[in-house]
Amino acid sequence: MAEVAVKICGLQSVEVLKSMINLPVDYIGFVFAKSKRQVTTARAAELVPVLKEWKTGSIPQSVGVFVNPTWSELSEILNSAPLDIIQLHGTESPEFCREAREKLGVKVFKACSVKDDGSLHGGLTMESYEGVIDGLLLDTYDPKYGGGSGMTFAWDLAAPYKAWAGNNGILFLAAGGLHPDNVKDLLMTMGPDGVDVSSGVETNGVKDLIKMTAFVERVKGI
Repeated sequence: MAEVAVKICGLQSVEVLKSMINLPVDYIGFVFAKSKRQVTTARAAELVPVLKEWKTGSIPQSVGVFVNPTWSELSEILNSAPLDIIQLHGTESPEFCREAREKLGVKVFKACSVKDDGSLHGGLTMESYEGVIDGLLLDTYDPKYGGGSGMTFAWDLAAPYKAWAGNNGILFLAAGGLHPDNVKDLLMTMGPDGVDVSSGVETNGVKDLIKMTAFVERVKGI
């Protein structure tokens, strides 16, 4: 069984990022969408090079989180902060995802919010994204924010999306209300390829090294 990937999202501080360089994290997320964790292009340009200092054998891939970005926004950010992956949380079309991969030379993760009835917010269907995304991230639908609310995901609704991702060779990641004390339950219930955490490893809105370490240890079994 392949090791489960860990993505820690919402990093804003160079100092906090440097404190994490001994953690076996696979992806580090930087939020460019409007959020209390939003970073500027200039800050991202300072943060991304820190990943090269990682001590655990492999350098984490950098992920930029966007909601319905413009091409000029993406180009400006990537020119200053060369991201490995762009994670799209809006209603970006399959055509937009395809063009992003081809024009920008990055991988694309599509984040989708799952509603209570199991359907995707925005009328999206996974079939239309076949062949144009590299990762699928499921999050809890929130009427106010769409996704990224930190609310626990209804994990029992994930099965068809996990199957679709597996059949298409697409990385399947789970998010939504994860923290060190519930991530093992998710791994047993859903069996994702990776997990994405942000607020669940914070204390008073700041990334907490103790919580991040506990989260990674419970996912990786170390």
